[in-house]
Amino acid sequence: MTQLSFFKYQGTGNDFVMVDDRANQFDATNHQLVHHLCDRRRGIGADGLILLRLHPEYDFEMVYFNADGHLGSMCGNGGRCTVAFARQVGVIDTMARFLAADGPHEATIDADGTVHLRMQDVAGQEEVAAHNGVFLNTGSPHLVRFLPADSLGAFNVFAEGRAVRYGALYAEKGTNVNFVEEPSAPDAPWQVRTYERGVEDETQSCGTGVTAVALAASRRGASSPVHLRTPGGDLRVAFQAHPDGSFTAIYLSGPATRVFDGTIEIV
Repeated sequence: MTQLSFFKYQGTGNDFVMVDDRANQFDATNHQLVHHLCDRRRGIGADGLILLRLHPEYDFEMVYFNADGHLGSMCGNGGRCTVAFARQVGVIDTMARFLAADGPHEATIDADGTVHLRMQDVAGQEEVAAHNGVFLNTGSPHLVRFLPADSLGAFNVFAEGRAVRYGALYAEKGTNVNFVEEPSAPDAPWQVRTYERGVEDETQSCGTGVTAVALAASRRGASSPVHLRTPGGDLRVAFQAHPDGSFTAIYLSGPATRVFDGTIEIV
């Protein structure tokens, strides 16, 4: 057996096992190990695992795995947590330029620990009449489904999200699914709950998900920045919307917090 050093981070309840892999020693093909480490009963427990690696053209590279053990697409909250982790281990100071699954990203960290992560531009969104919502790709695919007022709290996110995620509309790859309740007042937040593929359950928060919700909400009158509330906490998404339906200068902002660190024996 060998020992693996790790750190645990969370961003609005979306939690990650962070591994400083600048020596490039973690076996990224060992999906069973990643799944074990993310297991909440037999391992450390997390929504995903992230490797911090060196890259010749960027401050670092973020390699993200879903809790099922397989490489994932972009993770917004994971990106914010990786930026905070990179600062902790001395790779960056208050600014970062890094590579993720969907390409390059930039980020800054405020004195209070808030991380502002620039997301990829989004070309547009597709109306999905069957689910009273829209589909967007914000680094990961997301269906945004709007619900009637006062219905989100009791809504069965697991069952409904799973049905859409594995439904014929999105085939084998599936999609993440966000259920949204519009604010009751102009200054109130948009309420969001998300079913995440790869975790295969509702998570406390999803960064690419709230980004998709904010962009979809702009077509319903929301202006930048959009305030969003997840079960795990509040996030803000700023952007520039264009007449052709595209979005640029998209920033996901919120806290990224170190929870604990330790070592675990692995085979």
